[in-house]
Amino acid sequence: MRILDQYILSRFLYNFFSSFVILMFIFIFQAIWLFIDDFAGKGLDIGIISKFFLYMMPSLSEKVMPLTVLLSSILTFGSFAENYEFAAMKASGISLQRSMLVLIVFVTFLGGVTFYFANSVIPASEQKIYNMRKNIAKVKPAAAIEEGVFSDFEGMSIKVDSKHGEKDRFLNNVIIHRKSATQVNTTVTKAKTGELISSEDSELIQLVLRDGHHYQDLTVKNGRDKLKYPFIKGEFNIYRMNIEAPQIGGEDLEADGGVSTDKMKSVGRLTKDIDSLRKDNLKIVRAFSKNISHRAGAFPIIKIDSAKINKEKELTAIDSTNLLRQPNAIETTVKSDSLNEIADVVGLYDEWQKVQLYSSAKNTVTNILSSIKGKREELDKRYEIYNRHILSLHKKYALALSCIILFFVGAPLGAIIRKGGIGLPLVIAVLLFLVYYFIGVFAENYAKQSNIHPILGAWLSTIIMLPLSIFLTNRATADKGMINFGNALDYFKKLFRKKEEIEVT
Repeated sequence: MRILDQYILSRFLYNFFSSFVILMFIFIFQAIWLFIDDFAGKGLDIGIISKFFLYMMPSLSEKVMPLTVLLSSILTFGSFAENYEFAAMKASGISLQRSMLVLIVFVTFLGGVTFYFANSVIPASEQKIYNMRKNIAKVKPAAAIEEGVFSDFEGMSIKVDSKHGEKDRFLNNVIIHRKSATQVNTTVTKAKTGELISSEDSELIQLVLRDGHHYQDLTVKNGRDKLKYPFIKGEFNIYRMNIEAPQIGGEDLEADGGVSTDKMKSVGRLTKDIDSLRKDNLKIVRAFSKNISHRAGAFPIIKIDSAKINKEKELTAIDSTNLLRQPNAIETTVKSDSLNEIADVVGLYDEWQKVQLYSSAKNTVTNILSSIKGKREELDKRYEIYNRHILSLHKKYALALSCIILFFVGAPLGAIIRKGGIGLPLVIAVLLFLVYYFIGVFAENYAKQSNIHPILGAWLSTIIMLPLSIFLTNRATADKGMINFGNALDYFKKLFRKKEEIEVT
């Protein structure tokens, strides 16, 4: 048995490592294709670019590892079935589960290694990538500005004809378009020369423009004023601008100065930060709701003590009995509140006061709605960060377990299709992985927007693959095919025959 286990393990390891190298090579080329526009023609040497993609390899392993396990298991057991090695094992009394035993142990160990990798190596590589993006923008700020085209920044676009000097810091014929809140170009700044000044100790880049002019469209409420004051134009000798250091390759939503993002944190750090974020969000919601209640003139809810009320009723009953016994007692009557509706309250005021009252109420409601809308946008961002942390935490566990589940999908599937080599097994593995991957992507996007729970978003693709693995394992154990099309056709034929007999009768 040991010789058989060694043989099965060696075949699986050969397919595993060869598949891993090929798939990693493919995914790296895909990453190069995605980032080619960010690095091409920006003065970056090959060493920096190579180091960047080296740091990306651990992040790519999140996609490569599950696909590798799936493909290698299909290749291994498909080859065994195609070469009738399974038939020889079954003739010797060795079942499918027994032949899979050594690989189950290996894949379980691989799942543990994958979890350690996702908990330690991937966060460190994400930190390296983030720091490299940040440092490239600081040390070589001109790398973010291309010659002859507009380069987009936060709320503006910059175009230069040429760059020269140390680190391409000197610019010629600078044109800057600033965008308004509605994404309309309202401001244009032109200068003959410019200079980029940056420091490794600062998050900002200073752009010094010389010999230029400034043009800005005015936004007015009245159309007549637009004809009188259409724009503002001015000239300058020196004009200084502070712009944020751009990040090559995109923006990080959770980036807060030098703070690490959710992808850069381990399980322990994520657990602690999730608890802190939840408490902070609840504190902000409670403080805001209390503020809105006071602004709206709402009264706090007072809890009523039923025991105290019953005691007061008893005292009132005793007092009323004493009053009946005393002939000289003074009778008192209490009038009920006659102000039952809002119109009754408004009716107490004069007409000019009513106008002021309605206007004040309208302004108060408008201000409250504006405050709620602004706070909602802020809370949406805060809860998205909170959801991202929960996703990152559970994706580490889901990644480790997915390797085990996809093995139980690939191994029996290979035994069923009975095909080895690169061909049909690769097609089936890619199709299954695409289903697994896209379900995970859609679930993750829904979870970030709080449409589904983040835990479900992290586990959904793995949960869907679990019943498929059980189904395929049972079919392979019973030595059955995927689907018996003959039985399915016979079933539908019987249905049509029954319908025809019913119509005849």
